[in-house]
Amino acid sequence: MKKLLLISAATLIVSNSTFAGGILTNTNQHAAFLRMLSRGATTEIDGALSNPAGLAFLPKDGFHVGLSIQSAYQTRNIDASFMTYNGVSATGPTVSDKPFEKYYEGTAAAPVIPSLFAAYKKDKWTISGFFAITAGGGKASFDDGLPMFESAAMAGIFQNSVKAHQANPQSPIIVPGMYDITSAMDGKQYIYSLQLGLSYKATEWLSVFGGGRMNYFTGGYKGFLNAIVKGTDTNLLPLALNCDQTGWGLTPVIGADVKLGKLNIGAKYEFKTNLNIENNTKNLQYPPSAKDMVAPYEHGVNTPNDIPAMLSIAAAYEFLPVLRASVEYHFYDDKNAGMANGKQKYLTKGTNEYLAGIEFDVTKQLTLSCGGQITDYGLSDNYQSDTSFSCDSYSLGVGAKIKMNKHLNLNVGYMWTNYEDYTKKSTNYNGTGLPGTNVYSRTNKVFGLSADYSF
Repeated sequence: MKKLLLISAATLIVSNSTFAGGILTNTNQHAAFLRMLSRGATTEIDGALSNPAGLAFLPKDGFHVGLSIQSAYQTRNIDASFMTYNGVSATGPTVSDKPFEKYYEGTAAAPVIPSLFAAYKKDKWTISGFFAITAGGGKASFDDGLPMFESAAMAGIFQNSVKAHQANPQSPIIVPGMYDITSAMDGKQYIYSLQLGLSYKATEWLSVFGGGRMNYFTGGYKGFLNAIVKGTDTNLLPLALNCDQTGWGLTPVIGADVKLGKLNIGAKYEFKTNLNIENNTKNLQYPPSAKDMVAPYEHGVNTPNDIPAMLSIAAAYEFLPVLRASVEYHFYDDKNAGMANGKQKYLTKGTNEYLAGIEFDVTKQLTLSCGGQITDYGLSDNYQSDTSFSCDSYSLGVGAKIKMNKHLNLNVGYMWTNYEDYTKKSTNYNGTGLPGTNVYSRTNKVFGLSADYSF
């Protein structure tokens, strides 16, 4: 029997970003992004993340700071349908006439996500930085477990009971309906990042940036599965996990900005971050036959969790003094970023994102804006799993900027993401030897409020 792969929960679904961006990258850290989405050519304080070279064109010398608070809510659901064994005939195991069907609902919530931006400009030099949660940022919960665990448990219990029956005909063959499975999975993941760097205005139209980002990973995973024979307290297959993980890595960042009258072009490149996470396993219960399979997740073991290299290119144009628009492109080199068990090799390509935004000054104090983003992953059946799946999507954002006075601006934004369902069919569903199908689906909503102050 393939013993449940419980420990693959160490890459639980929270490994997918809670925000916009690539598989393991959060691009939205400021409400200005939520209200417009395309910010790669901005010269405002949120450029400390999205266009740091552009901060050399801040309108005046001095300090500039920004504080942003966001709330993100997601669902990550799996509509599962798989065949099960229901007995034994003279020719071998028999299969049920109808598939086992169950809808597994997962939720991920991050009610308070803070980000802090700062810059100091003096003549041609600008020093800038930010602190943010650049990946993860929430807790994912599957209160009814996951189909990969439940299907493997059903098949394993049946196969073990057949072996026991062959050794002792008095031992019953156990099929679904003779026991109840209870299972739950929880996980949380955060990558805290602190970036510092320098921008230099080389000419009246060109600025450059160089800097680095320190990333600290912390996560935690808990799960259990019990299969209790009906009318008894016999647990056919007790499994449990309680594991914390930590790690860190450095990201070099370079950028450039070209300002040609009403046109501004921003570019940024973030190098790949080599990041390994180490297990601090507090509880790990599993059948002896699964020891080799769970060995990578024993206490003290390291697992690759690289942050991929990322390229951003954007152009913003002022059509009128009150009307501006921006377009942008992102590429995440996911295929060359190490993942657990070399999972990145199953991607067909890196992630491509296409963004656009527009803003209009209704009055001198009020700016309204909106934007859109298309995210295209290189997904494949071998890459997708119950514990970590992605779906191609498009996002829409709306919001406003309010100029409170000459020093203070407020940004408010709301973004929602529409995902394309991903259907994965298998002739050997989770190693059971039987066919099955999963339909993966997601939803995402993010609200943010930011305050920017210059002095």
